[in-house]
Amino acid sequence: MNSDILSITGLSTGYRLKKGAKIIGSNLSATLKKGELTCLLGPNGSGKSTLLRTLAAFQPAMAGTVTVDGRDLSDCTPAELAKLISIVLTDNFHITGMTAYDVIAMGRSPYTDFWGRLTADDKRIVEESISMTGVGSLAHRRMQTLSDGERQKVMIAKAIAQQTPIIILDEPTAYLDYPSKVQTMILLRRLSRTLGKTVFLSTHDIEHAIMTADRLWLLDREKGLATGTPRELSDNGKIGEYFDTADMRYNAAERRFELNKIENL
Repeated sequence: MNSDILSITGLSTGYRLKKGAKIIGSNLSATLKKGELTCLLGPNGSGKSTLLRTLAAFQPAMAGTVTVDGRDLSDCTPAELAKLISIVLTDNFHITGMTAYDVIAMGRSPYTDFWGRLTADDKRIVEESISMTGVGSLAHRRMQTLSDGERQKVMIAKAIAQQTPIIILDEPTAYLDYPSKVQTMILLRRLSRTLGKTVFLSTHDIEHAIMTADRLWLLDREKGLATGTPRELSDNGKIGEYFDTADMRYNAAERRFELNKIENL
């Protein structure tokens, strides 16, 4: 059985404002396991991005704890965090003026000297990351010339080059066409298996997550956080509880969503 690498206990997320704190999520408890792909699902406004930023130490927890490999996240220095957690954000798509190789090589920044010079070992790791993600043909192209799907693969390669045990991705399939969504999810699942990485991502592509993830975190402002395997959360009705609407419902037997009868079209 895979062991836990990241745990949240009684976690509250949100923001500190001049007039007080704004709590987005409260009393959240869950774990991420080594070598697994876990998807965070929830409606807009449920606090997914806030939770990801908290786990990535971009903002402090309002209450509770986040531990990585048994160590409190708040006790880690930025240099230590850069060797524990790598982040892939959709706004990285705006990078221009750099080649894909240059961007991937930035993943070695936590390990390079003051001048950022790559050693032979750094270059080997960059080349291996390029090979794993299949972006060799893109390496010397500038980022602004790449499609969204190609840029997403480059950013994943950068995260691999960073050699962290945990990779966190915020909406990695946003803005991608259907084939690219599927390819990205399969790539991330394969990386969790072949490299033993803990891959944690937020997504609105619920059915893709159900098909590819080892575990799901379901997040809702009112219902809180529910976790389990896709089968467990299908069988116990949680997926339907979190996502059924007047227009669609989750078919647990077939593990897919169906439109309710639409009349008078």
